[in-house]
Order: sequence, then C-alpha cells, then structure tokens
Amino acid sequence: MTAPVIEVRNLKTYFKTSGGIAKAVDGVSFSIPKGGTFALVGESGCGKSVTALSVIQLIDSASGYIAGGEVLLNGSDITKLGEKEKRKIRGNKISMIFQEPMTSLNPVFTVGNQIEEAICLHQRKTAKDARALALDMLKKVRFANPEEIYDEYPHRLSGGMRQRVMIAIALSCKPDLLIADEPTTALDVTIQDEILKLIKELKDTMGTAVLLITHNLALVANNADTVCVMYAGKIVESAPTAELFKKPLHPYTQKLLSSVPAISMRGKLLDTIPGTVPSATAYADGCRFSGRCHREMQGCKTIEPVLVENEERHFIACHLFDAVFLAGVNSTHVTRAEAYLPHIKNALVKGGAIVEARGLKTWYPIRKGLLKRVKGYVKAVDGIDLTIKKGETLALVGESGSGKTTAGKSIIRLISATSGEVVFQGRDILKLGGKEMQGVKPLMQIIFQDPYSSLNPRLTVKEIIEEGLIILKPGLDRKRRLKKIGASLEQVGLSADMMSRYPHEFSGGQRQRVGIARALAVDPEFIVCDEAVSALDVSVQAQILNLLKEIQREAGLSYLFITHDLGVVEYIADEVAVMYNGKIVESGPTEEIFLRPRHEYTQKLLSAVPRL
Repeated sequence: MTAPVIEVRNLKTYFKTSGGIAKAVDGVSFSIPKGGTFALVGESGCGKSVTALSVIQLIDSASGYIAGGEVLLNGSDITKLGEKEKRKIRGNKISMIFQEPMTSLNPVFTVGNQIEEAICLHQRKTAKDARALALDMLKKVRFANPEEIYDEYPHRLSGGMRQRVMIAIALSCKPDLLIADEPTTALDVTIQDEILKLIKELKDTMGTAVLLITHNLALVANNADTVCVMYAGKIVESAPTAELFKKPLHPYTQKLLSSVPAISMRGKLLDTIPGTVPSATAYADGCRFSGRCHREMQGCKTIEPVLVENEERHFIACHLFDAVFLAGVNSTHVTRAEAYLPHIKNALVKGGAIVEARGLKTWYPIRKGLLKRVKGYVKAVDGIDLTIKKGETLALVGESGSGKTTAGKSIIRLISATSGEVVFQGRDILKLGGKEMQGVKPLMQIIFQDPYSSLNPRLTVKEIIEEGLIILKPGLDRKRRLKKIGASLEQVGLSADMMSRYPHEFSGGQRQRVGIARALAVDPEFIVCDEAVSALDVSVQAQILNLLKEIQREAGLSYLFITHDLGVVEYIADEVAVMYNGKIVESGPTEEIFLRPRHEYTQKLLSAVPRL
C-alpha cells in the first residue's frame, strides 16, 4: 500500500476564549493517499474548517493552538516546522480553496496579479512566464475571456466567478494536497460540474490528494472515495463512500441523509435534527450527540463512545454498536418520540395570479470615453413573462449572470426596471408614485442569500425588525410593534426573549430565521427568496424549508424562489422557470420540467446535478 500524502494523527486544535477553552478539533485522525479524495461532512460548528486550517497550518496563533497530535505531509510532521518553512509549504505543497472568495481575494490587486503572486513565489518564474501560466489557469477554470478577467478586480466579478479565481490560484502550483473548503457553494450546477472535473483531472494527472469539505451530500456521493462524518470536534463515522451512503450506522449520519430535499419528499415536511451543535467550550462528558439523538440511551450523556471498526473500513463511535455497553444497565433507551413527517396540506388560500411580470426588461447602460456616452447596454433582464399564483411557489433557476436576482429585485422595485409591467393585485406597480408604492411595499418582501451581511451587526434583532415596521407600518405604536416583533420571532421558531441579541450571537440558521422574521413582520403576501438556503447545512436547510412551507400553508403566501440548488427546487416549487442570458427559455410545472425537459439548456442544467 502506498504511503499517504497526508496523515493526521489524533489532532487537537483548541482556542482560548472568554468562555474557556474551545475544543474545536478534539482527537481527529485520518489519512489521504495519492490521488484520493477524502470528504469531511457535518453541520457548521463541528470543526471541519478548523481541521482544514490545522492541516495547512493557518490557525490564528493569537488565540488558537495545536494542543496535540501530528500532521504528516509525505511522512514529515509539519506542526514542528518553523514559520519560514511552513510558508514554503502553503500554496505550494498544500493549497486551499476557501469558502468565501470575496474575503480571501485582495480587493486592491487584479485577478492576474493574485494568481501570478503564488506562481512567482513558489515556482521562481519570470513575469512573462507567470502571466502565461496565470492566463492558462483562468482558461482551465472555464473563463471564456481570460485576458479580460486577468485585468479585472475581484469586486467586479460575481460570486461564482470569484470562486473560480480562487480555484485557479490554488491549482496554479500543482499541489500535493488540495484542501477544498465548500469549493462549489457559490457555483451553479454546470460550473460546479466543470470545476469538479478539473479537480479530478488534476488528481489523475498529478496524483494530487483532495480534502473535500462540503455540506452538499450528493456532491460527496459522486466525488469522494472515503467519507468522514464529524460532529462536535470528533469523527463519529467513517467509511468508503458507497458503503456509508448505502448503510449509514450512526444516528447523526442517518439524520443528515434524511434531511436532504428530494422530489420523493414533495408534499411532506423534511426530517430535521432538533437543537444545535453544542458549544466547543461546553462539551458533555459522554456522547456529544446526546440530547439531539432519537436513539439516546441513559448512559450516553456520561460515557464517551470510542471510534471502532464495526465492519471492514467502516468505523463508528456509537454505543449502539458496543456489545459491552448494551449488556449493561446504561442501555435503557430514553423515551423520545420519533420525528413524524406529516404531509403538508395545501395552502389555506389558493387562487389566481398575485404577481404577473409582462415583457419585463432591466438594462444597464455601458458608458465609455471621456464624456461617458452610452455605447451599449447590459441586458440583464430582457423581456421576461412570469406568473406567480397565490399560495404557490415559482422557482427561477439558471446560471450566475443569467438575470435571476435582477429579475427578482425588479419585480419588487428594489431596482428600477427599464420597461414592461409588473401587475400586483391588479395594478402595474412600475407606474405607481412613491406615495402609492408605500402602501404596496409591506406586501412584497425579500429574504437575502447571506443573512449575516444583510443584518446590521450594530443593531439588535428587535431594532432590525422594528426598523421595517416603523417605515412600512407607521400606524403601529411602540407596544404593538414589540408584540409584532415577538410574534414574528415565535413564528420562525425563535423565542421572543432573543430580540435583545445581536446577529453575531446566532448560528447561521438562526440568522436566516431572523431574516425571515423581518420579512414576515410587515404581513407580506409575496416574498422573493433569493438563494435563501444555499449557504446552510442540510439539517438547517431542512428546518428553513419546512418553515417556509408551513408559513405558506398558514398564510397563503406566494414565493419567487431564486436558487441554483435544483434539489431544493424539485422539493419546494410548484412551477419552474429556467432563465438564460436574461430570457426565460422554458417554464412549466416542476414535475414536467424535471422529468421531461425540452430545452437544450434545461437538459444541460439537469444533467449536471449530482444525485445521492
């Protein structure tokens, strides 16, 4: 058997915090052979990204430290090296694709400068050769116009384009180990498919080992050789990919897999995991999944399970597979009802069209020259027709840059349309003046993709929600506003006493709930959900999708669901519209689009979707 490229032995990475020592990674071991792909999955807060940062030796020394264990790169423990030696490894022998490309790319340097930097630093190339290699990498990550992208600044690129630039930087030095931390979260399925093929090509030609961190379980099923499920700083299950997806043993793994939206779950609520991942400063003495587990036994809280090989190469840390534990007094099951997944009833009120876009166009002028004369237009939305019925969900899908978000914002007048009509409740709102529009705004709301950047960090949850009420519901006095805020938080599964907290005090899923509560507080009838669940773990995503379904059923809400996650679309949408280059190329009922796509572009989109 060949020696592994990377071998992690009992790795422990701790952080000093005001609440005590946070054991983010607490005794993790794994290895990746040459040309192998190893996937780490689990919810946010389980330690996946900290594991990756520990491997590449990028832990912030001000508060974090390697408390124990080894990280062997080609047989040498890199944790013992000095900082100068570590810098020679980072970006060269070990490269990393970070999750958030906008914060990882330097805004004051062009794309080309940033790719060249890694090449010149580690490969000692001339400026001319480095430029040629940089352009070649941009071509490899599927930029049709590499020369133009080379001179662009990161802020002028879409999220998906920035991610491809990050991938180009990571691959430019042909590393021994590529760490891919949510490498395709911001990408459309077609680009995602191309990027994964590119990484596979690198593996096959260079023997690069890949550490893949993602919450997309279908992507893992199609690309990884081995899967490790991580929970609260520890590995709870590890197995060859096919084995784990065919026969998941740990209750946590089972719950993760049952949370994935699919067309077979249409009309039902998705399975969810109650509670949240415990704080890294307050882990229980026993099994860290106790309290959330539907198969918990009395001894689980106090006795820690050990990772053992249950079947060949299938390791699990669970007392359900410990014969000695099961024979003792601690094996009595704690009474907990299994989650019942009821069918979702139809919305209480369904009816005709609530929103109709007719010939909607949103063009942006291209100005050039000293006098900035208009030389042309970017036709972001170029004459689309959409009909959204009361109590139903229309999904708008397509690649980045196809005009989906622009269309959604144009419909609710967050941005100005160039021409066309948007008929809401019988009136063309594009023709309404400011005073008339003030009465419509509460009825049309939006939930943004990133709840952290769309919530003001300086305001409490109360102030964030109250801000909209003051502007859009001026007739409410302070007492009624507070009552409305509390009711909105309760409606999305949060407690009213949380309104004094700030956004950073919530998890990602909870922040998204705050964003939904803000939209619901003004009593809307139509909501644009702009990539509202794309950045969430599957377990949290399931909670949010269930919440949106239940609210729709209770209040008869209508949704325009903008997303590139087609698995979510086939679960939640009643109708689907496929957008390409500013135009709708195909639309119809969800089952019809997914089972019998007619347009070549729709067929291309669906063929690129990874499946479990």
